[in-house]
Parts: sequence; structure tokens; C-alpha cells
Amino acid sequence: MLTIIAEIHTKSGEQHRQNVLDAFQKIIPTVLAEDGCHGYEPLVDHKSNASFQTKEPDTIVMLEKWQSVAHLEAHLATPHMQAHHVAVKDDVIDVKIKILESGV
Repeated sequence: MLTIIAEIHTKSGEQHRQNVLDAFQKIIPTVLAEDGCHGYEPLVDHKSNASFQTKEPDTIVMLEKWQSVAHLEAHLATPHMQAHHVAVKDDVIDVKIKILESGV
């Protein structure tokens, strides 16, 4: 099982981040039904006054669980993901993807 962390950096301003979150809301049920998907959740900074918290208001962190890299690659090639990328292209600046496995 792989854990994927996709850091999505949006243009500055809450509306850009919200546009991307709204687009994710539309595809989450479809993605969760994909073969090899065991989790798919967009996360944003929790509003707190914790002094140790690093906040990035123009960032969405996607926390994903995939059975394998092949499943992740198939997911990225689906028509709904291709349409998603087109839908958010004017709101997203950059995406960094980490593919992680258990270290112990």
C-alpha cells in the first residue's frame, strides 16, 4: 500500500483554493470507486493559534492511498482526472507529488 501526498499550490486568494476544492468534491466518489484506490481526501490548514503550526493558505494537500504505482498511473490517465486538470488549470500554480511507503 502506498501513501501519496500531493501538494497543490493555488494562486493567491481563497477563491482559487475553493475552486479547486469544489472541483475535487465533484470527482471524489468516482476516484474512490477506482480499482486500487483506498483513500482520497483533500486537506487544508486547520484554523488554530498553535505556535508550532506551519500554515500555507494557498495549498491543498491531497492524502491518497493506492495499491501500487500502476494504479496511481491509471488514475492519473482517467478521463475524469484529465477533465479535472483542465477545470483547475487557471487556479493551480504547481503540484508536487510524493509517493511514500512505510519506513518500518
